[in-house]
Amino acid sequence: MENRPLADKMRPANFDEFFGQEEIVGEGKLLRKLIETDQLSSLVFWGPPGVGKTSLAYIIAQSTKARFVGLSAVESGKKDLLKAVKEAEKNLQENNEKTVLFIDEIHRWSKAQQDTLLPYVERGSIIMIGATTENPSFEIIGPLLSRSRVFILKKLENEDVKKLLKHALSDKDRGLGNFEIELEDETLDLLADLCQGDARSALNALELAVRGMRKGERGMKIKIKKEDIKEALQRTHLVFDKNGEEFYNIISALHKSMRGSDANAALYWLARMLEGGVDPLYVARRVLRFASEDIGMANSEAMIQANAAYDACHKLGMPECCVHLAQAVVYCAKSKKSNLLYTAYGKAATDARNTSHLGVPIHLRNAPTKFMKNIGYGKDYKYNPDFEGNVEQDYLPDELKNRNYFN
Repeated sequence: MENRPLADKMRPANFDEFFGQEEIVGEGKLLRKLIETDQLSSLVFWGPPGVGKTSLAYIIAQSTKARFVGLSAVESGKKDLLKAVKEAEKNLQENNEKTVLFIDEIHRWSKAQQDTLLPYVERGSIIMIGATTENPSFEIIGPLLSRSRVFILKKLENEDVKKLLKHALSDKDRGLGNFEIELEDETLDLLADLCQGDARSALNALELAVRGMRKGERGMKIKIKKEDIKEALQRTHLVFDKNGEEFYNIISALHKSMRGSDANAALYWLARMLEGGVDPLYVARRVLRFASEDIGMANSEAMIQANAAYDACHKLGMPECCVHLAQAVVYCAKSKKSNLLYTAYGKAATDARNTSHLGVPIHLRNAPTKFMKNIGYGKDYKYNPDFEGNVEQDYLPDELKNRNYFN
């Protein structure tokens, strides 16, 4: 086997080799018709890793009459972009040939870089195809998004993953067809299931499992067992996407499980984050926020527990601090809840923004100089410790008199 990954070698060149996404590339579907009739406009492919975004771009490269240029947003910048679009305009003017510019992981480009792309898309100098694992609404600028058609790619079904694995096992030119590989149906099912719709992960795990079993030449028999697949996936499969949308989905699930007093669910989502490699200090900050936002004065001990867990995370780190976070999360989940402080501050903040022109009542003002005292600063202020019981005194501007944020 050469060093080039199996997933790259098995990149489909046409729709016969492309598995899954029937909703958008099946016979008669819009995207397929646009590709086959060479009527493409700018596109955005949105979906999780390993579902065919880049593969579709390769198929377009093989099918379209346009010139194809690929850029990776991770490796390229504004200079590379300007060079590509200038060449595209020159080619259009001199040869009347359009350019398909494929930008992998377009969400990694800044707003300024995306702005640079916009006029060339507007003028039709290029046909832009962007691939992203992130929600385009958040990661792609509005003007560029409004000029593109978004296609959503879903995780592959297990049957689709198994089809592409079988294709790789039988392909003698690019795949593993020159090796006599024994892979039982149950093992194939396990691989497809564990990869959770990620074709790249499935192919790379299969390749790693085969590499681990063979040392000889072509023609030798290789038997892949379930244990081999599990071991391979431990090295290739990411349990948790620490940068993508799923990150925020899981922290949201943790927060809402604690709010709903479900300690079991809260503990599960905490483990999903920590075992996936999330910075424990990030989780600790969120739990500390929760202790006041959702518990607050209903149990002031919650903030002490959360702060102690944060301190433990800072001192110990993973994996030792996982139990401290678990203690804080379970404590918060089981505690009485109140969002009184959260809502009260929200009301006060609204008033603060709308009434920032109001001055501090003169009797509450600081009077460090004689002049300030002479003009009335601090006059008639009642020093509370000098009085027994409640002191009748206004602490808000007259316009906000008797305002109650705790109703």
